[in-house]
Amino acid sequence: MANPYDVPPEMRDFAERSVAQARKAFESFMGAVQKTTGALDATPALPGAKDMSAKAVAFAESNVNSAFDLADKLVHAKDMQDVMAIQAEFLKSQLAAIEAQMKELGDAVQKAAAFNK
Repeated sequence: MANPYDVPPEMRDFAERSVAQARKAFESFMGAVQKTTGALDATPALPGAKDMSAKAVAFAESNVNSAFDLADKLVHAKDMQDVMAIQAEFLKSQLAAIEAQMKELGDAVQKAAAFNK
């Protein structure tokens, strides 16, 4: 008897193509964001604002790329146990990444605040 969690190959192929297309669209979007951010570099701003903006964009890009990586892994999951393991690992790694990102952003805010005094 077939595994009730088996995904038909056609559906798996469709999911793979969909994830690849979404990733490509996101990469185009991030290219536009980086061009816009680069244009803002020429504009006088509060000290530290450029650094915080760049960090926020980099963090967002990293987090979305992690989600795409998760989607890729889930598309290739063998069974429900594999899905649960992949999801658990993603949550663990994302919590660590977000904690590190918040610390880094907090440090940048403190540095900017100290510079503006």
